[in-house]
Amino acid sequence: MSQSSPERLPREVVGHVAGACLCLHAQRAARALARRFDQALRPFDLTNGQFSLLMALNRPEPPTIGQVAPFLAMDRTSLTAALKPLERRGLVRVEPDEADRRSRRLLISPAGVRALREALPVWRKTHGALEAGLAAGMPDLLRAGMTALTGVAEPARPKDGGRP
Repeated sequence: MSQSSPERLPREVVGHVAGACLCLHAQRAARALARRFDQALRPFDLTNGQFSLLMALNRPEPPTIGQVAPFLAMDRTSLTAALKPLERRGLVRVEPDEADRRSRRLLISPAGVRALREALPVWRKTHGALEAGLAAGMPDLLRAGMTALTGVAEPARPKDGGRP
Protein backbone atom coordinates (compact mmCIF):
# COMPACT_ATOMS: atom_id res chain seq x y z
CA MET A 1 0.00 0.00 0.00
CA SER A 2 1.43 3.37 -1.01
CA GLN A 3 0.98 6.39 1.20
CA SER A 4 0.26 9.60 -0.58
CA SER A 5 2.32 12.57 0.47
CA PRO A 6 0.46 15.41 2.12
CA GLU A 7 -0.26 18.47 0.06
CA ARG A 8 2.55 20.91 0.63
CA LEU A 9 2.26 24.62 1.25
CA PRO A 10 2.97 26.80 -1.76
CA ARG A 11 6.65 27.67 -2.18
CA GLU A 12 5.92 31.41 -1.91
CA VAL A 13 4.34 30.90 1.53
CA VAL A 14 7.38 28.99 2.76
CA GLY A 15 9.66 31.67 1.31
CA HIS A 16 7.65 34.43 2.98
CA VAL A 17 7.78 32.75 6.40
CA ALA A 18 11.52 32.02 6.04
CA GLY A 19 12.19 35.64 5.10
CA ALA A 20 9.88 37.29 7.62
CA CYS A 21 9.97 35.07 10.71
CA LEU A 22 11.58 37.01 13.56
CA CYS A 23 11.87 33.83 15.62
CA LEU A 24 13.82 32.01 12.89
CA HIS A 25 16.15 34.98 12.35
CA ALA A 26 16.71 35.40 16.10
CA GLN A 27 17.44 31.67 16.53
CA ARG A 28 19.92 31.64 13.63
CA ALA A 29 21.66 34.77 14.92
CA ALA A 30 21.73 33.40 18.49
CA ARG A 31 23.29 30.14 17.32
CA ALA A 32 25.91 31.95 15.23
CA LEU A 33 26.78 34.28 18.13
CA ALA A 34 26.88 31.37 20.58
CA ARG A 35 29.31 29.45 18.34
CA ARG A 36 31.53 32.51 17.98
CA PHE A 37 31.73 33.19 21.72
CA ASP A 38 31.95 29.49 22.65
CA GLN A 39 35.01 29.22 20.43
CA ALA A 40 36.56 32.38 21.89
CA LEU A 41 35.93 31.27 25.50
CA ARG A 42 37.00 27.64 25.00
CA PRO A 43 40.58 28.26 26.30
CA PHE A 44 39.00 29.28 29.63
CA ASP A 45 36.81 26.15 29.73
CA LEU A 46 33.70 28.35 29.60
CA THR A 47 30.76 28.48 27.25
CA ASN A 48 29.10 31.77 26.37
CA GLY A 49 26.18 30.78 28.61
CA GLN A 50 28.47 30.07 31.56
CA PHE A 51 30.28 33.38 31.03
CA SER A 52 26.94 35.24 31.02
CA LEU A 53 25.75 33.34 34.08
CA LEU A 54 28.92 34.11 36.02
CA MET A 55 28.63 37.79 35.02
CA ALA A 56 25.02 37.80 36.27
CA LEU A 57 26.25 36.51 39.65
CA ASN A 58 29.05 39.06 39.97
CA ARG A 59 27.09 41.42 42.24
CA PRO A 60 27.72 42.93 45.65
CA GLU A 61 24.73 41.03 47.08
CA PRO A 62 24.35 37.40 45.96
CA PRO A 63 21.12 37.09 43.94
CA THR A 64 18.46 34.42 44.28
CA ILE A 65 17.60 31.92 41.59
CA GLY A 66 14.33 33.82 41.20
CA GLN A 67 16.22 37.05 40.42
CA VAL A 68 18.71 35.55 37.97
CA ALA A 69 16.35 33.30 35.97
CA PRO A 70 14.26 36.11 34.40
CA PHE A 71 17.35 38.25 33.77
CA LEU A 72 18.85 35.40 31.71
CA ALA A 73 15.40 34.53 30.23
CA MET A 74 15.66 31.04 31.73
CA ASP A 75 13.27 29.00 33.79
CA ARG A 76 14.41 28.01 37.28
CA THR A 77 14.92 24.37 36.31
CA SER A 78 17.20 25.24 33.39
CA LEU A 79 19.13 27.70 35.54
CA THR A 80 19.59 25.08 38.26
CA ALA A 81 20.92 22.63 35.64
CA ALA A 82 23.27 25.30 34.21
CA LEU A 83 24.67 25.96 37.69
CA LYS A 84 25.65 22.32 38.33
CA PRO A 85 28.86 22.22 36.22
CA LEU A 86 29.93 25.60 37.62
CA GLU A 87 29.34 24.31 41.16
CA ARG A 88 31.37 21.15 40.45
CA ARG A 89 34.26 23.32 39.25
CA GLY A 90 34.04 25.51 42.36
CA LEU A 91 33.11 28.65 40.40
CA VAL A 92 29.78 29.16 42.20
CA ARG A 93 28.05 28.09 45.39
CA VAL A 94 24.32 27.72 45.96
CA GLU A 95 23.33 28.36 49.58
CA PRO A 96 20.06 28.78 51.44
CA ASP A 97 19.00 32.39 51.97
CA GLU A 98 19.46 33.24 55.65
CA ALA A 99 16.20 35.23 55.73
CA ASP A 100 14.12 32.67 53.80
CA ARG A 101 15.44 29.09 53.93
CA ARG A 102 13.20 28.11 50.97
CA SER A 103 15.10 30.51 48.73
CA ARG A 104 18.61 29.89 47.38
CA ARG A 105 21.36 32.48 46.96
CA LEU A 106 23.88 32.16 44.14
CA LEU A 107 27.40 33.14 45.12
CA ILE A 108 30.26 33.52 42.69
CA SER A 109 33.46 32.15 44.24
CA PRO A 110 36.92 33.72 44.06
CA ALA A 111 37.73 31.10 41.39
CA GLY A 112 34.63 32.24 39.46
CA VAL A 113 35.75 35.87 39.62
CA ARG A 114 39.23 34.78 38.46
CA ALA A 115 37.71 32.90 35.51
CA LEU A 116 35.73 36.00 34.51
CA ARG A 117 38.78 38.23 34.89
CA GLU A 118 40.87 35.93 32.68
CA ALA A 119 38.17 35.51 30.02
CA LEU A 120 37.08 39.16 29.91
CA PRO A 121 39.84 40.44 27.57
CA VAL A 122 38.97 37.74 25.03
CA TRP A 123 35.26 38.50 25.38
CA ARG A 124 36.01 42.21 24.82
CA LYS A 125 38.11 41.47 21.73
CA THR A 126 35.48 39.13 20.27
CA HIS A 127 32.65 41.51 21.09
CA GLY A 128 34.54 44.49 19.70
CA ALA A 129 35.23 42.68 16.42
CA LEU A 130 31.59 41.72 16.17
CA GLU A 131 30.40 45.29 16.74
CA ALA A 132 33.03 46.67 14.35
CA GLY A 133 31.61 44.45 11.62
CA LEU A 134 28.20 46.09 11.91
CA ALA A 135 27.06 49.42 10.54
CA ALA A 136 27.33 52.48 12.78
CA GLY A 137 24.52 52.51 15.34
CA MET A 138 23.45 48.96 14.52
CA PRO A 139 24.71 47.37 17.79
CA ASP A 140 22.59 49.77 19.86
CA LEU A 141 19.56 49.20 17.59
CA LEU A 142 19.96 45.44 17.90
CA ARG A 143 20.25 45.64 21.69
CA ALA A 144 17.19 47.89 21.91
CA GLY A 145 15.16 45.61 19.65
CA MET A 146 16.11 42.47 21.55
CA THR A 147 15.40 44.18 24.88
CA ALA A 148 11.96 45.19 23.60
CA LEU A 149 11.25 41.58 22.62
CA THR A 150 12.43 40.03 25.89
CA GLY A 151 10.90 42.61 28.19
CA VAL A 152 13.95 42.33 30.45
CA ALA A 153 15.25 45.70 31.59
CA GLU A 154 18.93 46.00 30.82
CA PRO A 155 21.36 47.78 33.12
CA ALA A 156 22.35 51.23 31.96
CA ARG A 157 25.43 51.13 29.75
CA PRO A 158 28.22 53.56 30.52
CA LYS A 159 28.87 56.21 27.88
CA ASP A 160 32.31 54.72 27.20
CA GLY A 161 30.74 51.61 25.68
CA GLY A 162 30.85 49.64 28.90
CA ARG A 163 34.61 49.34 29.27
CA PRO A 164 35.44 49.51 32.99
